[in-house]
Amino acid sequence: MLLTRKSSSSHPVHLSSGLVAQLARGLSHAVPTVDRRAFLRRSGLGVGAGIAASQLTLVKKVEAAADAPAVGKGKVEVKRTVCGHCSVGCAVDAVVENGVWVRQEPVFDSPINMGAHCAKGAALREHGHGEFRLKYPMKLVNGKYERIGWDQALNEISAKMLELKKASGPDSIFVVGSSKHNNEQAYLLRKWLSFWGSNNTDHQARICHSTTVAGVANTWGYGAMTNSYNDMQNAKAALYIGSNAAEAHPVSMLHLLHAKETGCKVIVVDPRFTRTAAKADEYVRIRSGTDIAFLFGVLYQVFKNGWEDKKYVEDRVYGLDKVREEVMAKWTPDKVQEVCGVDEATTLKVARIMAENRPSTLVWCMGQTQHTIGNAMVRASCILQLALGNIGKSGGGANIFRGHDNVQGATDVGPNPDSLPGYYGLAEGAFKHFAATWGVDFEWIKQQYAPGMMTKPGMTVSRWIDGVLEKNELIDQDSNLRGLFFWGHAPNSQTRGLEMKKALDKLDLLVVVDPFPSATAAMAAMPGQAGDLNPNRAVYLLPATTQFETSGSCTASNRSIQWREKVIEPLWESRSDHMIMYQLAEKLGFAKELVKNYKMQKVKGMDEPVPEDILREINKCVWTIGYTGQSPERLKAHMRNMNVFDVKTLRAKGGIDKETGYALDGDYFGLPWPCWGTPEMKHPGTANLYDTSLHVMDGGGNFRANFGVEREGVSLLAADGSYSKGADLTTGYPEFDHLLLKKLGWWGELSEAEQKAAEGKNWKTDPTGAIIRVTMKNHGCHPFGNAKARAVVWNFPDPIPQHREPLYSTRADLVAKYPTHDDKKAFWRLPTLYKTVQEQNKDIGKTFPLVMTSGRLVEYEGGGEETRSNPWLAELQQEMFVEINPRAANDRGIRNGDHVWVKTPPMAALPDFKGLKVRALVTERVDAGTVFLPFHFSGRWGGIDLAKYYPEGAMPIVRGEAINTATTYGYDSVTMMQETKTTVCQIEKAA
Repeated sequence: MLLTRKSSSSHPVHLSSGLVAQLARGLSHAVPTVDRRAFLRRSGLGVGAGIAASQLTLVKKVEAAADAPAVGKGKVEVKRTVCGHCSVGCAVDAVVENGVWVRQEPVFDSPINMGAHCAKGAALREHGHGEFRLKYPMKLVNGKYERIGWDQALNEISAKMLELKKASGPDSIFVVGSSKHNNEQAYLLRKWLSFWGSNNTDHQARICHSTTVAGVANTWGYGAMTNSYNDMQNAKAALYIGSNAAEAHPVSMLHLLHAKETGCKVIVVDPRFTRTAAKADEYVRIRSGTDIAFLFGVLYQVFKNGWEDKKYVEDRVYGLDKVREEVMAKWTPDKVQEVCGVDEATTLKVARIMAENRPSTLVWCMGQTQHTIGNAMVRASCILQLALGNIGKSGGGANIFRGHDNVQGATDVGPNPDSLPGYYGLAEGAFKHFAATWGVDFEWIKQQYAPGMMTKPGMTVSRWIDGVLEKNELIDQDSNLRGLFFWGHAPNSQTRGLEMKKALDKLDLLVVVDPFPSATAAMAAMPGQAGDLNPNRAVYLLPATTQFETSGSCTASNRSIQWREKVIEPLWESRSDHMIMYQLAEKLGFAKELVKNYKMQKVKGMDEPVPEDILREINKCVWTIGYTGQSPERLKAHMRNMNVFDVKTLRAKGGIDKETGYALDGDYFGLPWPCWGTPEMKHPGTANLYDTSLHVMDGGGNFRANFGVEREGVSLLAADGSYSKGADLTTGYPEFDHLLLKKLGWWGELSEAEQKAAEGKNWKTDPTGAIIRVTMKNHGCHPFGNAKARAVVWNFPDPIPQHREPLYSTRADLVAKYPTHDDKKAFWRLPTLYKTVQEQNKDIGKTFPLVMTSGRLVEYEGGGEETRSNPWLAELQQEMFVEINPRAANDRGIRNGDHVWVKTPPMAALPDFKGLKVRALVTERVDAGTVFLPFHFSGRWGGIDLAKYYPEGAMPIVRGEAINTATTYGYDSVTMMQETKTTVCQIEKAA
């Protein structure tokens, strides 16, 4: 939303008059009526005309990257890539002339985006050629960033790392990885950390959907979106809760709007009336943090009216009877209204819509996940869908929209503190499985770790601050954190920004690896509190390439994997993330082990691991989630032949790839995981998880047997007669290993060599994939078994989801009725406070009476450094703002457009810190007790512009206060997800 487009804006957009004029002339040609493709092509040429005004600059960039002829003297190539923003996975054709990316077009044949773009996708080319990137390595010297060479940077960083390792152990370093890395880079970074000898690594998924992954995986087996954006076209009803897809995932709305055209009823549940709510048949406003009360209020009506799918529950769900008892006793309509503010008529109406319009789908995002009870909220959503029989059904499912372009893939195979790639965990058996694939000795890996730390989960990205600042005796590792890598991650997306500044100042080593050095660079350079700064601290900025300057795969939210072609060569002195990993490994002493299985290619005269070979290694070991069937060759064939895939089912209708002769018929687009077995087995991928109406070799399945076979005398396996189509076993069964195959008489279907390799193994550790092949292809059974989903998760703090008030609540009366958890010791290596914080702040609402929540804008993405550095997007939203209800504004003497101070409890300890200075947007989108701020901004700090602290040439066009400078303490009781949605605040007009 645009607050001001005036040239006198306090954050002007720096567009040259020539560029604006050229752009206007180019767009003027698009006025006559033309078809859509012609319009887009013509618009692209219009932008190209604008580019012509700065074409010499572009050519200079390309010539700096590689010798290239002048524009207009050579061939034009079209490179197919994928948008680098949200998780929808929109395909883009980049038109490249002699190495210069001159134009882009959306891919009309893509079954995912069908020729559509959002604002961010339409401005994508700028991220490849943008002026505001980090161009060369830099070092902070006397408060200013100075240019240095790569050799100096790598030598000094590696020497400091080894110094810290010798003095304080490998766990003294924490590496924040990235959901912007492709799958191959994310996987290689987790491998890199294992060879360094630490599990202290994490990435953005921790602070967006870790509660989803834990909650969903512990309900039915896998922690991912069950269906697809496309499959939503088959839904008869859709419930969005804590998801503003129209802004956060705009192109996904195409599929919902197609569903609406055929009668799908849309319900949006949110504390704020969003652009998604504007498309709803029913909008329900709830108090932030009360999702469980609302969902169980709906479930109460389902049970009361007998609308649950009784046969489905009997066959496929464990523990729903216990949930029913609790819901009917605790979540009567009066209790629901007291907690979440929704009356009985509304919960009844929502329940009726969902029950009478099946299959119905349920969508959630960070509005549900980012709470201290996020894991329980997620499971409440799962339970409602299980009761209605909507999981494993086309048009149903739990459609969980992820945030970044590869947050799903980075979660699946990347840098997680509690698992190796593929969620294998950290047991020695898991390390032995990967050691065999990597071709290194298990004992060698073990020796890299501090004693006893190899199998212990590391810290989380949400808590690295406490890893630096907490008393050492309270931390479950030898040393506090002393070194930190921000490798493709924005710090302003994390809570407790005031304390983060203290932690940054206290470090011995800070390394930022990013095309856009982000707020980290400015925060590190600006002065801190007296006594906080470590006089020996070393700060480095390393210019990474964008994903358009390398190739590799990325996984959309629906689990489809797409291959990006390299669009342009690395610009300026930037290097790809996997090249940097390799070059640091050379200095640290494990480069040969790291790239043992990969060919090397020359980029700018330097060695770089071949991404295809990294993917082939993933294919050889990540059996757990079926990342084994998607060879580079299959993925590339899909990208070349998007036209053969159906936009509703994602299934190929015929089609032969001309380059390879590969028959695409029957494949699901992007081979969504699990794509079982080896590539040669040609499993089509799995469009909809847990669908028993299809054969397992046709993408069908059932719930995973991951929780044992019995609980308190009750079977956890699926009931007799509940099985996937065509299975030889027509009842529930456990996961397959060598013993079960022998008992069933199927062992002889493995070759002698396969038997030798699979002896003593299960389906997850058999290196040949033969156990998977025999169970699936020969007998129609799932290697992971056939079990019931769990409505009761006995290994979680609340086996049945419980509403618990936020640590900072404006409702002291409800804090007494619904208290938080007890404090925890050594949880993810750190003490974590719950009851202590809540008790200290039970009356906080008297001083800070407004609930402060946050979310996304359509113009920007993530921490925003990348998109706020894009002139085409920066022009659309020039200032940070707070949405405030007219009643709340009037009571404070605030008028629309005024500058205001937003103040939160952490600021009370800093009397000189006035708060966040932002514009007021007076609107009834929020109620009188709630305010909303977007989380894409940084570059201002307590009203002060940090422009002078950015490295030269790498400052975003638009800067604003970061909401997470102000957010309060609070973490999920299972995953350490940060609390962002229910901070409390006060607002006053700025003088």
